[in-house]
Amino acid sequence: MGRLKLQPGISDAIEEEPEECDVAGTYSNNSTLACMINSEIGAVLAVMRRNARWGGRYMSGDDQLEHSLIQSLKVLRRQIFLWHHQWNAINPALYLQPFLDVIRSDEAGATITSVALSSVYKILTLDVIDHNTVSAEDAMHSVIDSVTSCRFEMPDASSEEVVLTKILQVLLACMKNKASVMISNQHVCNIVNTCFRIVHQTGTKSELLQQIARYTLHELVRCIFSHLQDVDNTDHTLVNGSSNLKREKMQFTDFPIVLSSIPIMKIVSLRCLCVAGMGKGLVFVTGGLNTDYAYGSRQSENGSLSSEYDNQPLPTNFSPNATSAVTATLMEEETAIPISGNEGVPYNMHLTEPYGVPCMLEIFSFLCSLLNVVEHTGMGPRSNTIAFDEDVPLFSLTLINSAIELGGPSIRRHPRLLSLIQDELFRNLMQFGLSMSPLILSMVCSIVLNLYHHLRTELKLQIEAFFSCVILRLAQGRHGASYQQQEVAMEALVDFCRQKTFMVDMYANFDCDITCSNVFEELANLLSRSAFPVNCPLSAMHILALDGLTAVIQGMAERISNGSVSSEYSPVSLEEYNPFWMVKCENYSDPNHWVSFVRRRKYIKRRLMIGADHFNRDPKKGLEFLQGRHLLPDKLDPQSVACFFRYTAGLDKNLVGDFLGNHDEFCVQVLHEFTRTFDFQHMNLDTALRLFLETFRLPGESQKIHRVLEAFSERYYEQSPLILANKDASLVLSYSMIMLNTDQHNVQVKKKMTEEDFIRNNRHINGGNDLPREFLSEIYHSICKNEIRTTPEQGSGFPEMTPSRWIDLMHKSRKTAPFIVSDSKAYLDHDMFAIMSGPTIASISVVFDHAEHEEVYQTCIDGFLAIAKISACHHLEDVLDDLVVSLCKFTTLLNPSSVEEPLLAFGDDMKARMATLTVFTIANSYGDYIRAGWRNILDCILRLHKLGLLPARVASDAAEESEFSPETVHGKPVTNSLPSAHMQSFGTPRRSSGLMGRFSQLLSLDTEEPRSQPTEQQLAAHQRTLQTIQKCHIESIFTESKFLQTESLLQLAKALIWAAGRPQKGNSTPEDEDTAVFCLELLIAITLNNRDRIGILWQGVYEHISNIVQTTVMPCALVEKAVFGLMRICQRLLPYKENIADELLRSLQLVLKLDARVADAYCEQITQEVSRLVKANASHIRSQLGWRTITSLLSITARHIEASEAGFDALLFIMSDGSHLLPANYVLCIDTARQFAESRVGQAERSVRALDLMAGSVTCLAEWTGAAKEAMVEEQVSKFSHDIGEMWLRLVQGLRKVSLDQREEVRNHALFSLQRCLTGADGIHLPHGLWLQCFDLVIFTVLDDLLEIAQGHSQKDYRNMEGTLIFAMKLLSEVFLQLLPDLSQLTTFCKLWLGVLSRMEKYMKVKVRGKRSEKLQETVPELLKNSLHVMKTRGILAQRSALGGDSLWELTWLHVNNISPSLRVEVFPEQDSEHSLHEQGESAGGLVPDEMVSNPSSETASYEDAGTADRS
Repeated sequence: MGRLKLQPGISDAIEEEPEECDVAGTYSNNSTLACMINSEIGAVLAVMRRNARWGGRYMSGDDQLEHSLIQSLKVLRRQIFLWHHQWNAINPALYLQPFLDVIRSDEAGATITSVALSSVYKILTLDVIDHNTVSAEDAMHSVIDSVTSCRFEMPDASSEEVVLTKILQVLLACMKNKASVMISNQHVCNIVNTCFRIVHQTGTKSELLQQIARYTLHELVRCIFSHLQDVDNTDHTLVNGSSNLKREKMQFTDFPIVLSSIPIMKIVSLRCLCVAGMGKGLVFVTGGLNTDYAYGSRQSENGSLSSEYDNQPLPTNFSPNATSAVTATLMEEETAIPISGNEGVPYNMHLTEPYGVPCMLEIFSFLCSLLNVVEHTGMGPRSNTIAFDEDVPLFSLTLINSAIELGGPSIRRHPRLLSLIQDELFRNLMQFGLSMSPLILSMVCSIVLNLYHHLRTELKLQIEAFFSCVILRLAQGRHGASYQQQEVAMEALVDFCRQKTFMVDMYANFDCDITCSNVFEELANLLSRSAFPVNCPLSAMHILALDGLTAVIQGMAERISNGSVSSEYSPVSLEEYNPFWMVKCENYSDPNHWVSFVRRRKYIKRRLMIGADHFNRDPKKGLEFLQGRHLLPDKLDPQSVACFFRYTAGLDKNLVGDFLGNHDEFCVQVLHEFTRTFDFQHMNLDTALRLFLETFRLPGESQKIHRVLEAFSERYYEQSPLILANKDASLVLSYSMIMLNTDQHNVQVKKKMTEEDFIRNNRHINGGNDLPREFLSEIYHSICKNEIRTTPEQGSGFPEMTPSRWIDLMHKSRKTAPFIVSDSKAYLDHDMFAIMSGPTIASISVVFDHAEHEEVYQTCIDGFLAIAKISACHHLEDVLDDLVVSLCKFTTLLNPSSVEEPLLAFGDDMKARMATLTVFTIANSYGDYIRAGWRNILDCILRLHKLGLLPARVASDAAEESEFSPETVHGKPVTNSLPSAHMQSFGTPRRSSGLMGRFSQLLSLDTEEPRSQPTEQQLAAHQRTLQTIQKCHIESIFTESKFLQTESLLQLAKALIWAAGRPQKGNSTPEDEDTAVFCLELLIAITLNNRDRIGILWQGVYEHISNIVQTTVMPCALVEKAVFGLMRICQRLLPYKENIADELLRSLQLVLKLDARVADAYCEQITQEVSRLVKANASHIRSQLGWRTITSLLSITARHIEASEAGFDALLFIMSDGSHLLPANYVLCIDTARQFAESRVGQAERSVRALDLMAGSVTCLAEWTGAAKEAMVEEQVSKFSHDIGEMWLRLVQGLRKVSLDQREEVRNHALFSLQRCLTGADGIHLPHGLWLQCFDLVIFTVLDDLLEIAQGHSQKDYRNMEGTLIFAMKLLSEVFLQLLPDLSQLTTFCKLWLGVLSRMEKYMKVKVRGKRSEKLQETVPELLKNSLHVMKTRGILAQRSALGGDSLWELTWLHVNNISPSLRVEVFPEQDSEHSLHEQGESAGGLVPDEMVSNPSSETASYEDAGTADRS
């Protein structure tokens, strides 16, 4: 018996490793790992011994007692405990190979194979093998080759499932192992191939196994593509390092779709299996297989996974001929859309290199190829469904989605992989997007979402096409889409909308691009329409669309906080013509450049669409319009018109076709320029013609058709000659295609052209030669199956993605402008929001109206608040107004109803309460930008006011808050500054209101009509109402109005005036008056709160109060509020607004216009307010105009018994000690004091005090004069002195008038005061002329008037006039003597003196009570005597000439003799003798002139007459 031999070389396989080397995995103890492997060996041997084949001795040759499989396991068991090296220094093949031999053995049954697979799986998961392990690469490849070539005997189906499950586990473990980075591209593809075959093979067997296989394949794809982001960081990803990567980038446009790691026979068989499992009649397009590809792996190692008992084993022996046969069979059906661009230079990758992009590319290409299924009938022009078995494409889409999720942005670094996504994948996604299966549609949308997230910069036109041709078509439910399709499309759209920058990307890249559709606008309109329930209850679709709208709006609102929102929105304008199709951006990544660029481009696009509308009505006027907007040159050129036709949406294609087909020379040039805008490179003729004819309607006239096709043929031959000999061949063939198209698709043509007819008709057209039969046959079948539309659809419907359009899209994608990536800044939100705001508000409002659930309410409210924030940020006042109007309708506050019912209804209506809270939240937060909306807000406030639900301090102003008392007057806000005793309301009594007032009404019981106790529901409803109103903070609108922007504040004031209504005389109801009073309170409150901006409010406030004052004829609360509110405004604002002090004070003149009954009712309160105003603001009233108003009001009070005391108190405050007397108010105060002195209301004592005020004011005049001399220049002093003189003259004139008062005490005190003012004017320095005027207008006048009164009135009216006359005469004498030195120097002194003498003479003759006054008879001569002595002493009265030429002397004695003849002797005794002689001379006809003798008082009379004339 021989001994077992060790496998050759097993002892040499262990390489020496340094002892300090790290131990692989987490198992540091060699014995532990040896024990684990030993247990697996034991398990396999145990299972093998159960079988009779393995249990006995093995008697076959070479003295070998046991089977080689058992022997190798036993040898391994002996060796593992002898290894002392670290496990990563041991070749894994030593402990893996025995297990792999069992797996690959044909003799091993399913159970043995299953246990061996489990052992390999356990070893792989122990992390013993990693990239540092010796020969790890070979070991991993050996495992993969063994498992993928697994062969076993299958006793039953369940055993097969177990083995296949173990295979899946091991393959997945290989890819998750740390050494997986060393697996080659070929082996990775082998793994994927094997897993997919298991997926297919188990399709009709175990559902569980199939799901496990699918899961495994899914995890494999995830493992593989998660490695993509690290590809550039490894040296072994591509062959020859960077050189191969460079070549990849150079050749990415043309490459074959090959699953390189699988032999051609297996690719074909696998795809055949895929097709076999699909629906009947489906064709799978393989596209460009490289049949010459050579593989280094052995065929035997890539055998099938079939078992001996499999009824349908997978083919393993395909020859190249067989492959060709299968391929030919597959391609016989020509219903599939051919894949372009898949032929080219083979992608020769080294399959033995560690896996990277090559295997990923092959796997991804294979997954995409699984989607290449279409119906035999193809897609008709109106079809929107694809009938197929959803299983395979859904699974493929799931794997593709995972690959994209994990590959992410790394895909763009690999051009071939990116190109595969751009073309083949997206083309298939466009088709499957119209699937009737919601599962497939949902997965397609998920893939597109991931592509947008990771690769949107590389998929600009593809994304546009997806939304235009799939989402917008399905979500509207118009093109035959089912409700499920519509719902899935809408869900996908909402997912996109939740991406923060999605809508900005759509707007910037598509809506602002003249060559693209308005994706953003269409999506926004779609969401708005879909959220709008029309004659139907609210459904899930409506809520879904609402979520999309709110997501877009809230995204805009969030961007506001990120800054970059310009405070000023600058509109775009074109100053000069620039070719609009040539507009470029300097830097598409810098917002400073692209923001202005896209806004300008959007402006151009809008103007072009307006121009298109004009063009459709009148082509000539349309072009002229564009010329006026600088979009076309002043002198039209063919290129600009051609580009207008080519790039402008909405043009009437019939008009464009007629224009292009016109024989006019300019139109022909436009036609040729139009064709130059097309790119026909590498495009089939029928495809090019389809694209060309989609842009206009081919004219019906043959000549026009010829011109159009001739231009097209010339352009096509220039770019894609292909097999055409010349442009004539292109023209003839184009004509032939048009004829064929008409023949095949015109129902009136009964006998259709056959393929042979078409080929025969086109003989010898290619420069005298025939075109290839295959070429013509392809054209024939293409046109038969897909009509060339010579009458393209009008309007803005969403087009279907046809093959020709997809080819055109791929051409355009190479030339389109770069995709603009927006960030989180609100650069374009103003423009976007302006487009969608109106429909959005309408839609959310309708949903809010129809909604019945709180979560829907809250969603709508969130949308409303976001709209308000955006509108305010971007200064879109009209939008905010529309929002407020909409919201106010939901408050139910504007609905007329009874008093009690709305309270309960409001408390029970959550929608109304939420809307109310939102309205006032917007008003408080964004009031700066509310304009017309204030009216609606005030309507709500007034309704709350009428219901008694407003807080008591709504109309309070900021300055009163510190004085606030919790008590209210009748439950209404009290804003009057008058004491409560003066707050007499003349209107109807106000009902109890306020929050607590209404609540207490509910709780109270009426004594006359007992009410039932309120229910708990009613109490709860009222409590909710109170809480809602408190949360609204309505008072903040007015108390914080000082922070409102100017325009908004002005609109708020106008709204208050409008809400109050125009006052009417006697026609207003109590309710209207109550509203007007409340509005006036609010108006006054915001006026006081905005003292710094009183200028903008004042005109409106004044006019409103003026209307109230002038139209009110009876006392009422409204006029009371108007008058005292006006006074409060003046009182509060005067200290801060001196620049409008005059205007404020002038407004108080309205009080003077009050109806007599109204004025009388409020006179006392008005006077008290004026008094407070004066005392608080006297120092701030500086102008004469302001003081005129104040003194006018005070003057009126002098005649009112209740008000006079307060009025005089104010006057006393002004004039006492001259503290507030000014040159500006001096005369006015003097006149006012005079009126108080003359007033007989009250006691005479007050008149005397008024006179004292007048007399005491002389000191102010003296002070002002002295101050002026020190502070002013000479010219100014002169003018000021003149003004002072005028003031003094008005003072003494006022005293003169009071001197005629009936009351003796007042009359005499007035004369005394007059004497004080006349004699105390030394410091004023009055000019002599003013003194003469004073004698004339004051002194002589008062003497004359008193004399007239004494003679013409009874003693009852004027008591003791005798004493007054004496006092007046003394005043005359004293003043005259005091001023005598100055007056005597005047040339008119003689007249003045004669006037004095004449008054003394009259007073000597006056009769009081019918007889002459003895006291006067005594007083007058004595005063005259005194005067004569003084004049004599001063030398003023003396005889100047003996001849009688001195008139003063003579006239004096003529009057003195009439008064008292003896005075001459007494004063001039030495002149007595001369006087005697003079008398003798007179008797003897002396020398005295006759006129002087006959009329001794003529001069005096003339002087008096002159004085009288001056007074008059």
